[in-house]
Amino acid sequence: MSWVQSVVATFRSTSALTEILDISVVAYLIYRLLLLARGTRALQILGGIGTLLFALVVSERLQLTTLNWILRQIVPLGPVAIVILFYPELRHALEEFGPRLWSRGFSIINREDVRAMIDSVVTAVKGMSEQRVGALIVFERSTGLNDVVATGTTINAAISPELLETIFHKGSALHDGAAIIRNGRVAAAGCILPMTDRPKSDPTVHTRHKAALGMSENSDAVVVVVSEETGTVSIAVDSKPLMRHLTPDRLRDQLLRHLQPPEGSGTLTAMRTRTQRGLERQRAEPDAAGRTTRTESVTKH
Repeated sequence: MSWVQSVVATFRSTSALTEILDISVVAYLIYRLLLLARGTRALQILGGIGTLLFALVVSERLQLTTLNWILRQIVPLGPVAIVILFYPELRHALEEFGPRLWSRGFSIINREDVRAMIDSVVTAVKGMSEQRVGALIVFERSTGLNDVVATGTTINAAISPELLETIFHKGSALHDGAAIIRNGRVAAAGCILPMTDRPKSDPTVHTRHKAALGMSENSDAVVVVVSEETGTVSIAVDSKPLMRHLTPDRLRDQLLRHLQPPEGSGTLTAMRTRTQRGLERQRAEPDAAGRTTRTESVTKH
């Protein structure tokens, strides 16, 4: 029983608990990084790095002097090479662990305006799906998309089904690019999106779908795709696989889930709107009182 007591005493010590916490945190971080790397080229690059390290150890054991010397010259460049090769994955990981965690779901338009915007988009997508008109619609969230907007034509117009259907009409000069929606308005159209780097994409995934996946991998944007070949409606978000064959109701639910601010969250625009309405009511009340007084005096005369 003495060894059992010693084990219990060891686990009760502060140092042992600290080590367990340390190992648990590191294991969780490795697990999260593997989840982020899954389905991307990161795993292939890690395999290549592992092969180089294995060759370095083997060349040293077998006394392959020249090969070992070459590999040793490469090793100091490893940290810089890792940053360059893993740039998209590292950025995505930092977005997951960083400010994006706190800003997700933030919007400067209120819930009612978001719902109206989504209804307009769903109506337009339904019509384009029935007519098999290809479309690519990007909803900007916390990650700014100024670089993407700069590749297209600035529009800055209120959203309507007619506007979206006109943009993606096959005779339009902007129909091949993406429409960027920012703060409830169509900021630009005809924009060029980054393509996905996933090595093994579904053969049924075409250019628009690859662009949607690439956009979701490089930002936290929500991207809606309408297939020109089949009319299938899909959505790409958070670097996850495409959600395909969405009905209008399912599309609306997904957009509300990712774009609508939390219940009761007062946004800047909502507060500004309420303030303006209050001021308008305050101005209207004296005017109404003055008109009433003038009417009474005219009646008396």
